[in-house]
Amino acid sequence: MTIKDNEVAELSTPTGPMRVHIFRPQAPGKYPGVVLYSEIFQVTQPIRRTAAFLAGHGHVVVVPEIWHEFEPAGCVLGYDQAGADRGNALKLEKELRGLDGDSRASLDLLKAHPHCTGRLGVVGICIGGHLSFRTAAKNPDVQAAVCFYATDIHKGSLSRTGDDTLACAKDIKGELLMFWGRQDPHVPLEGRKKVYNALCEANVNFTWHEFNGQHAFLRDEGHRYDPALALQCQLMTLELLHRRLGEGDQPVAPTAPAESKH
Repeated sequence: MTIKDNEVAELSTPTGPMRVHIFRPQAPGKYPGVVLYSEIFQVTQPIRRTAAFLAGHGHVVVVPEIWHEFEPAGCVLGYDQAGADRGNALKLEKELRGLDGDSRASLDLLKAHPHCTGRLGVVGICIGGHLSFRTAAKNPDVQAAVCFYATDIHKGSLSRTGDDTLACAKDIKGELLMFWGRQDPHVPLEGRKKVYNALCEANVNFTWHEFNGQHAFLRDEGHRYDPALALQCQLMTLELLHRRLGEGDQPVAPTAPAESKH
């Protein structure tokens, strides 16, 4: 399915205007909506390719610039030490009301989008996995949430105003799909156990997958990329999204009338 990938919008949030990038199928019709939360580096080329992948499989995808309060619109941090340092500093500066306001504004854009069915899911990578988890907990209209190696949930260390994400696990109404790498130093075994136990205690509908993989195994840039593992997880992501959100109301192409033979 071919896509449109050059749309942007500016949304009002409690902490100021936020640019989002919109990817969607070119074919007419309505499709389920997905918010894709990036890594700390914002809307990089690997994130754009992930958004295109989701859009090409029949979704309207919105990718917010999560550091809009601190960086100019369009800012992309580098996959280097300077970019990592900046992104890690900003995740401590951002307020929870900003995180939650950004999520709600992105979901509302999808609900109102003329090409969206209004059925909503979220997908996130790294800090974005944390935001995907949190969005599902804070917004009962989210029916499917996918989290790739979600950082900081186990530490409760996101935001300078205190992080209550794990305590909100009991409020998740949709289905949750979580992917982890056992060789990921950012979320060690004890951290993963803490998140897993909280989900079990809260009786959340979730599926949990741990692999022999490093942090950023999904990112198709850099030495930690694992193409086979990434594909496996992408297919499971699509299965959940299609099963929980449906596949839209794509019109059936008209069939040309058969020619009469004399």
